Amino acid sequence: RSPGMAQEAAPVLLVVLTKLVSSTWHEGSGYYAAESHTNEVYVEEAPPEPALDYRRVPQWCATLNIHRGEATCYSPRGGSYRSSLGTRCELSCTRGYRLVGPSAVQCLPSRRWSGMAYCRQIRCHVLPAVLRGSYVCSAGVQMDSRCDYTCLPGYQLEGDRSRVCMEDGRWSGSEPICVDLEPPKIRCPDSRERIAEPGKLTATVYWDPPRVKDSADGIIKRVMLRGPEPGSEFPEGEHVIRYTAHDQAYNRASCKFTVRVQVRRCPVLKPPQNGYLSCTSDGNNYGATCEYLCEGGYERQGTSLRVCQSTQQWTGSQPLCAPMQINTAVSSAASLLDQFHEKRRLLIISAPDPSNRYYKMQISMLQQAACGLDLRHVTTIELVGQPPREVGRIREHQLSLGIIEELRQFLHLTRSHFNAVLLDKVGTDRERYISPVSPDELFVFIDTYLLSEREAAQRAQSGDPCE
Repeated sequence: RSPGMAQEAAPVLLVVLTKLVSSTWHEGSGYYAAESHTNEVYVEEAPPEPALDYRRVPQWCATLNIHRGEATCYSPRGGSYRSSLGTRCELSCTRGYRLVGPSAVQCLPSRRWSGMAYCRQIRCHVLPAVLRGSYVCSAGVQMDSRCDYTCLPGYQLEGDRSRVCMEDGRWSGSEPICVDLEPPKIRCPDSRERIAEPGKLTATVYWDPPRVKDSADGIIKRVMLRGPEPGSEFPEGEHVIRYTAHDQAYNRASCKFTVRVQVRRCPVLKPPQNGYLSCTSDGNNYGATCEYLCEGGYERQGTSLRVCQSTQQWTGSQPLCAPMQINTAVSSAASLLDQFHEKRRLLIISAPDPSNRYYKMQISMLQQAACGLDLRHVTTIELVGQPPREVGRIREHQLSLGIIEELRQFLHLTRSHFNAVLLDKVGTDRERYISPVSPDELFVFIDTYLLSEREAAQRAQSGDPCE
């Protein structure tokens, strides 16, 4: 390195150890005879000679003197022996300086301290120049220096107006910029409201582009849209459309307008007792159609479909779900079973005579579980006795001997002993019993294997009203 560079770099070494008088110890004397010796700790400039009473305070290592800092020492021999053998010193720097080297040193038997350290001034890097602006700093690049930014006339500052050199050697905040003061002028179209189309929850909305003019050079670099394009379908509610225009100097101006889509709605329909609704679209919006459906074992009386009109009123009136009328005056067992198709499950009980023990037990249990049977859309058919006194009935409805015979043949039911057959809603033989079946067992089978998705969802939602 050249001598000139060495001279420039010399002031950086800020903290060193003092050049002091070391000594040679004479046995039994209790003091040290002075002798020139240099330790490993240096200072920026030579301090005065130490005024130590060597006869009273033994000095083993040179006294520490940290320029722009402080050494806090602890000696095993007490507070007066600041440089005796084994003394440990904690080193620290004053505010604005950072310690370079170990934070603690110890006086060694070699009469030297265990390390060197010095305090270096904390400095931040020189801030870059600001295009179309400038800054003024209170203390250059030293710690706590505050730099305030200003812009040339006609420009405004965006970002931090001032930055401070912090303890970690970095500037606070971020670099600001000076921008052109005058943004372009932009005018959006007027806000608008539309009614959703029939049977839909959206409306197609059109508008003209905004009018944009630049107050400086007249050049608009670009116009950006935030939101759907004109001609888009907008859902129900209020939507904000924003346009932003940029000029040559990257100034920008924004405007906004709203598109409000209203969905005309009719009052929410309630499902009929023992029935439910199946609706299109959103269920109660203009154009939506709702169909009334009845649970198994119930028949609709009245209008099946109702439509939500633009007047926000429904067509027609609410129908009822009445218990289905069972017609036993039919010509065949097939005609009888067709009445239950996709409506009810059938439990057909056969017994040789009314006094049959199994038959009496079965009927007694079913009577006590009438609510659970109806909840699961189960209708009981009884076939009891021997011809010509054989009886067939569905509740209070009597069956003809011809239909009883057809049912027995169709279901392979013998008259000689008790048995029962469970049919699903499409008439398929799903389970047979040769002894009385408890309602709990019957219900578990139906709930596990025979419920439709809709029935299962309803059961999960409403629980068991029979409990």
